[in-house]
Amino acid sequence: MGTTPEIALLTRATGELTTAATKRMEETLPWFRELGAEERSWVSLVAQAGITAFIDWFGSPQDTPALTSDVFGAAPRDLARVISLEQTVDLVRTTVGVVEAAIERLATEADQPELRLAVLRYSREIAFSAAEVYARAAEARGAWDARLEALVVDALLRDEVDEPVLGRVAALGWSTQGQVIVLAGAAPIGDPEGSLDVLRRAADHHGLDLLTGIHGDTLLAVVGRGSDLTKAARLLAPHFGPGPVVASEPVSGLALVPRAARSALAGLRAAWGWADAPRPVAAGDLLPERALAGDREAIDALVASIHRPLLDDAALYDTACTFLERTPSLEATARTMFIHPNTVRYRLRRVADITGYSPTDARGAFTLRIGLTLGRLAGDDLLA
Repeated sequence: MGTTPEIALLTRATGELTTAATKRMEETLPWFRELGAEERSWVSLVAQAGITAFIDWFGSPQDTPALTSDVFGAAPRDLARVISLEQTVDLVRTTVGVVEAAIERLATEADQPELRLAVLRYSREIAFSAAEVYARAAEARGAWDARLEALVVDALLRDEVDEPVLGRVAALGWSTQGQVIVLAGAAPIGDPEGSLDVLRRAADHHGLDLLTGIHGDTLLAVVGRGSDLTKAARLLAPHFGPGPVVASEPVSGLALVPRAARSALAGLRAAWGWADAPRPVAAGDLLPERALAGDREAIDALVASIHRPLLDDAALYDTACTFLERTPSLEATARTMFIHPNTVRYRLRRVADITGYSPTDARGAFTLRIGLTLGRLAGDDLLA
């Protein structure tokens, strides 16, 4: 391809061309001027390596350019984190422009067309090499981020929310300072890693912070930054596998995520007991099923929110027990208790106000009966 005199001239001019390219970048590329001294030296190394690799290739017409390691191996891997692919293309374009401008004085008129053609071909090849470098860097970064994310989620499940874990969370781009929820559901069937990528893209699309991982056959997602986390749960639920998806109660910050994760996982284990449960379903709405499955936290919550408050008012307690367990109608309860139906109606409204569960609603009545039964089993009646 190139003749010996041409190659000799180009070789002697390598330092001059590198200096000229660096000066041109200083003049025309604002991002280059903003780099630190070390990063600027990395860019200059890449420019020099590119010119040297061009000269070597130009002198070996039988060789196919293999530029990735020749050019971009000159600088540390961290360069791919400092400048973008677009900025790297600027670097290449500027360096090639400097070499092209020097062709007239570095080659005879007869050799100039061949040299210009070589420069054009080389610039195309080096652009592809730059894209390859960034693709590999993105792939490696993605794999590392996935491993780091899995470690973080595992640490949160083990209630290890210490400074190193919080540092890893920050490294993953988590910015939430407010409330957080945990979603638990079946892992998607098929390609689990691909499914996690889809879930991450969905969260990013809706402006949510997300930490996710698969544990066994369960997919866990820690979700933050949303103004409406209930809506966020609905948006992300379709990206889980088949079956129930359970959302924890919102908690304030990552320190309380372990508790939220426990309630979400307990809800997931019990969710099959509610045939008509919505998807997603709140862990708090599954308290009866969780209690029946032996979840101590759910048992305590139902006793505390239903049985104990009603024990403080004997009339309300007796009316609730009679209506729910003996005669589930206003008139029959009134006859059994020798009171007016309006009195029964009033007392049942008071039960709903105090406990949050309506005795006249099928789901509310079920929850109240479970709560009252658990309270009696706990011996609260004897303590009253």
